[in-house]
Amino acid sequence: MSSLDTIVRLPGLTLKNPVLTASGTFGYGLEFARYGNLADLGGIVVKGLSLKPRQGNPMPRIAETPCGMLNAIGIQNIGVEAFLRDKLPFLPWRETAVIANLYACDAHEFGELAAVLASVEGMAALEVNVSCPNVKEGGVAFGQNPGQIRAVTEEVKRNAGSKPVIVKLSPNVTDIADAARAAVDGGADMLSCINTLMGMAVDIRTRKPRLANVYGGLSGPAIKPVALRCVHQVCRAVSVPVIGVGGIASAEDILDFILVGAHAVQVGTANFMRPDAAFRMASELPALMEKLGIGGLDDFRGSLRA
Repeated sequence: MSSLDTIVRLPGLTLKNPVLTASGTFGYGLEFARYGNLADLGGIVVKGLSLKPRQGNPMPRIAETPCGMLNAIGIQNIGVEAFLRDKLPFLPWRETAVIANLYACDAHEFGELAAVLASVEGMAALEVNVSCPNVKEGGVAFGQNPGQIRAVTEEVKRNAGSKPVIVKLSPNVTDIADAARAAVDGGADMLSCINTLMGMAVDIRTRKPRLANVYGGLSGPAIKPVALRCVHQVCRAVSVPVIGVGGIASAEDILDFILVGAHAVQVGTANFMRPDAAFRMASELPALMEKLGIGGLDDFRGSLRA
């Protein structure tokens, strides 16, 4: 696989190609090493990390839908200390970017988590999940309030040292451009969008919701049109690089997102359908670019004629 034409240069971060894995869909990376060479990926965004281990939500936590997946995992994770001790040393962080996804329930806790990771060798960047509920504000997600997005971003940026900060935006808002501007005002170096869309599934036989949490996040092919629209809007609203997320399952999908302005993408639910999906997309991208006459991603990015 040639990487000459697929290198992506981001603030404080260079990717050999634009294919990253999305948090929550690729474990801590090591689980997928049997399906491909982790070092061939542009980056690995690991499962959401909190200061302390979390058990997550009660079962059932996943439900299939006709063209996507609902989940309410609840950020089950081993905690940041166990990750740094038991997982990070075994990831190929010298060859590919390893990015932490941060989960916390208030802005101060986000800052504490960023401070723990600020000086960790092997951690390329920090991605802030603002879709989680702010317990001090009655459980309303940070991502639904531009003021809170800005406050959390400022707190993480203040404690992140030289690590680039990516803010992952929720589509469950009236205007995602407002959310993007708030994150940038708070100091975000990059944005990723989108996170999952809130949804639910029910069982007419048991007359119960399919998720114990009742509501969950919808991901997969169903949300790709929403994600494309959001990335297009955000790229026009701010000047920082945007990483597209949502329903990406092929090399063609990657170019769709770059065409509307994304610098890179994250592969999520496709990893559950085919564990080698991200590796396959990274390897197929150069040939597709050559077939379409695309000499480089920089020239192709944002060239949508609309």
